[in-house]
Amino acid sequence: MSIEVVWLGHASVMVRNASRVLFIDPWKTGRHSLHADIILLTHEHYDHFSLPDIEALADGSTRIIAPMQAPVVTDAILPGEKLHIGDITVEAVPAYNVDKGFHPRAKGWVGFILEIGGKRIYHAGDTDRIPEMKHFAVDLALLPVGGTYTMNTEEAAGAIEDMRVHDVIPIHFGDIVGTRDDAEKLARISRSRIHILGPGESYALS
Repeated sequence: MSIEVVWLGHASVMVRNASRVLFIDPWKTGRHSLHADIILLTHEHYDHFSLPDIEALADGSTRIIAPMQAPVVTDAILPGEKLHIGDITVEAVPAYNVDKGFHPRAKGWVGFILEIGGKRIYHAGDTDRIPEMKHFAVDLALLPVGGTYTMNTEEAAGAIEDMRVHDVIPIHFGDIVGTRDDAEKLARISRSRIHILGPGESYALS
């Protein structure tokens, strides 16, 4: 069974297989018809930790995983920790800025590597190109390209070179900072397979 990865805009992503629906950093998702089995939150900024979106997607059975304590969070997780939820493994990995102060390493904010259906999917969160990426081996990477608060296109291309990765979907553009031009530039300068999606469009990982 293939895994469907849907970019919902900005850093918001939905991942689903035959048995589970998972959202990462849901924001401006509207009245989405799907119930979330798992919600992953990379950090506490409003465009990643949105209570209205969480409340619209979750019910009492939803696992809400984030690197901080909050009433809505069911599982706090730190970089380097893993959770096993049925057939899905959620690993928190570091996400931070190296040359700006928006996302300090000391905060312990995260990206996530999911293992689902034999595939590994990396959502980088709000991060720059960081040394830890040299240890990541994934089938699909969701990387920010908008700059200002995260790595820009050139830095994302460098991060791709650091990792062992098959396919890449650019994210964190088209709202607040960054444009589709940034994603298209990544496709031009990177030797990896870059899949540029519009909001609501999906990529099948099989």
